[in-house]
Formats: sequence, structure tokens, C-alpha cells
Amino acid sequence: MNPSSPAPGATPDEADGVRLIDVRRAAAYAQSDLALAGAEWRDPVQVEAWAAEVAQASNGRPVIVYCVHGHEVSQTTAARLRAAGIDAHYLVGGIEGWRAEGRPVVAKTRG
Repeated sequence: MNPSSPAPGATPDEADGVRLIDVRRAAAYAQSDLALAGAEWRDPVQVEAWAAEVAQASNGRPVIVYCVHGHEVSQTTAARLRAAGIDAHYLVGGIEGWRAEGRPVVAKTRG
């Protein structure tokens, strides 16, 4: 894994059984009532603050991050996680692409 390389994208089919991290910007996350089942929200602006915990908890397994459309936010966050030694990928199409394919979403849990 070359941390200077762009993070690879993952298709929705590759998201089964991996750790999902919702990295939508705080405002976008707050405005939505939906998330992917099993996903946890993490502030993408603070990625360096939580990357070590993700690395330890993931124990070498892949992590997929997603934002609204699978562009800048998730791609940048995945690249930063990869630079920290995590096998991170971004979800191609983000949560909106996931929904457009008719895949299931759940009501977001309130913390």
C-alpha cells in the first residue's frame, strides 16, 4: 500500500462486512436522517484525531468511508487514512449513489 497514491474506490458490493465510516461534512450529516447500516459518523476535518483508533480497531481489515457523492470529502479522507497505514477506500457514488441503486439505508441514530 503506497500512502502517497490516491485511495481506491470501492463499489457497494465491496461494502459488505467491512467497517463503514460516514465522513459527510458535519452540516450534511446533520441535515440527513439516513445512513448506511452499521456506519459510524466521524468528522472528516478531524481525521488525524481518530485515525489511530480506526487503525487499531480495524486490525488490518479494509475500511470504507463515504460522503454524499463519493467525491472530495471521502476521497481525501480515505487518502489521509491510507497515509496513516489503514487499508481505506472510498465508496464510489457515496450515499446518494448507494440510494440510487436501491440499496437499503437506515434511520440515523441520534447520539
